[in-house]
Amino acid sequence: MRQTFPATRDIVLIGGGHAHALLLRKWGMKPLAGARLTLVNPGPTAPYTGMLPGFTAGHYDRETLEIDLIRLARFAGARLILGRAIGLDREACEAVIEDSLIGRRRIGYDAASIDIGIHSEMPDIPGFAEHAVAAKPLGRFAEAWAQHCARGDRDADIAVIGGGVGGCELAMAMSHGMGGAPVTVIDRGRTLSGLGERARARLLEELSRNGVTLIEGAEVSSIDAEGLDLADGRRIPARFVTGAAGARPHGWLGTTGLDLTDGFVTVDAWLRSSDPAIFAAGDCAHLSHAPRPKAGVFAVRQAPVLFDNLRAAVAGGTLTRYRPQKDYLKLISTGRKSAVAEKFGLAIAGPWLWTWKDRIDRKFMRKLDDLPRMAQPDLPKDQAEGLDRLTRQAPCAGCGAKVGRGTLAAALARMPSVPRSDLEAGPGDDAAILRLGNARQVITVDQLRAFTDDAGLLARIAALHALGDCHAMGATPQALLPVLTLPRLSPRLEARTLSEIMSALTAVAQDSGAAIAGGHSATGAEMQIGLTVTGLLDGRGTPLSGGRPGDVLMLTKPLGTGLVLAGEMALDARGPEVATTWAAMAESQLTLDLSAAHAVTDVTGFGLAGHLMGLCDASGTGAEITLDTLPLLPGAERLMRAGTRSTLHDQNRETAATMTLPDDPRAEILFDPQTAGGYLCAVPPDRVDGFPGTRIGRLTEGPPFIIVT
Repeated sequence: MRQTFPATRDIVLIGGGHAHALLLRKWGMKPLAGARLTLVNPGPTAPYTGMLPGFTAGHYDRETLEIDLIRLARFAGARLILGRAIGLDREACEAVIEDSLIGRRRIGYDAASIDIGIHSEMPDIPGFAEHAVAAKPLGRFAEAWAQHCARGDRDADIAVIGGGVGGCELAMAMSHGMGGAPVTVIDRGRTLSGLGERARARLLEELSRNGVTLIEGAEVSSIDAEGLDLADGRRIPARFVTGAAGARPHGWLGTTGLDLTDGFVTVDAWLRSSDPAIFAAGDCAHLSHAPRPKAGVFAVRQAPVLFDNLRAAVAGGTLTRYRPQKDYLKLISTGRKSAVAEKFGLAIAGPWLWTWKDRIDRKFMRKLDDLPRMAQPDLPKDQAEGLDRLTRQAPCAGCGAKVGRGTLAAALARMPSVPRSDLEAGPGDDAAILRLGNARQVITVDQLRAFTDDAGLLARIAALHALGDCHAMGATPQALLPVLTLPRLSPRLEARTLSEIMSALTAVAQDSGAAIAGGHSATGAEMQIGLTVTGLLDGRGTPLSGGRPGDVLMLTKPLGTGLVLAGEMALDARGPEVATTWAAMAESQLTLDLSAAHAVTDVTGFGLAGHLMGLCDASGTGAEITLDTLPLLPGAERLMRAGTRSTLHDQNRETAATMTLPDDPRAEILFDPQTAGGYLCAVPPDRVDGFPGTRIGRLTEGPPFIIVT
């Protein structure tokens, strides 16, 4: 188990390029004590450049192509922020991020590195944005190509703008992938002009073999849904158009004030920009001391240098010089499983080169996928009974860290009852109800143990999670009082972290109509965010006791957060699965109209079964639910069948004593603890139409008992 130390310096990696991916793996093997590492990337994965033509040709599936940044970040002990960098405030030492889940935010740094790649968008061509897709960023192209292939129109014409190595390689791959579909390559100059004559001749033969048409010395004047027009009046039919002409820098780099070369970040022999706190690597960087073409091989070799120099930037020490190779081996696939190789002007071709390229690419991906598991520490020889059972799995976070329903109920049963005329409802419902003169106020409290080191994301989810109890009672949110526990940090990092938390909490408060009315902060072993919420109740509300036999059970969010969060901790969940789960938890339900329901509860730590049983107990009803109707998060069933479980799962399963369960492993989802889960609503049958959510069952006559079919 990795030893943790208080963080004193922030290193922020902007972009999930190859150099940063390799740095994360290396960091996981050798972290720097006191440094907090953050990765910012728009998505949970990054496509590997070397395998994109193979994917396009149909030799690889999409998952094989993707570098899983969430797994890498977990392995490295880094936090991952799913957002797109749009600027740098160098005076404040902050990266400005457009976060896909919580909006615009600022992330402080002491040292930063940029590895965001390039793009091949062509905004100057009318119609490009509406009817074409750039070959880079690769992720967007891969998604568009997968959609084109799914449509199955193998006779549809394809056009590639740009006749360099990348454009021609893609053209052959697309032709092969679509079974010989007609492909046209348009270049304003000479096709494959960047290669030696031998390699160029070989590739021209392969282009001809693939039936690719070349048009040289031509300009594209416009693009529409049926094709493109050339400046000389020719019309090229095409249902799929991609731009692969040259490497273009991302525009926001021009706002940073850094020294740039043709829009790319100018770096020295130590990969350092004109700002000594900011480094750059990969295609977005220009090597001032040794200019090189844009190629992934340089990013791979920059990774260990970047690793050393970022550490030196925050810890002191000598910087390492980057010495790029003078030339590199170009392995260019030809659609089918064959390739052309070129280096120092020499060229060879053949199927064996594809085999060699495939072996190199898979080795690279295995390096980023086969991550060593961190072993649990050995238990001492002398130990109290039961210790081994409690330490078999690292404790889950979120609502998976709650005390079990049975344990909590037993403790509450021993609590003395103190009658008060102003306490209308106390323990047992989602929130207490207080009478204050003619007003009725609900009050509730909730807290989450961190399942992510992204303080802003955790704060948003914790706030929505706590507000869920208020909304479930039918109350209007009034005030939020956060209680924050931060891990030990330097004062500067404390201030940054508090700023991220309070910014996210303020945004949720404003959306809900509530005000932040105070709070408390402390330091501890790990981050925890809790909130006390008050709300005003007008009318009956939707308490747990309101359910009636015959009511339809509606669920407003899919299940599986406990499974995915447990899987992410164990490096078993896939990045897109985790990202979808984070997005589901961060989705606000405060605008949902639940007033038609007789009873509402939010499904959280006790799982669907526990919270449904709570509703049945309070309402004096039974329930029937249908397993096939339960909505699940991506990856939840896969992880469940593989044996993944939250540490609260077994305690939640005690509810099975009051249930009839089918012989179906999917029934275990009923006991999965949810974080910021959906609402479970008992709705009159005549009010179901238009009610939000998925119909999963109904309440029945009889004692509290759940039948699952």
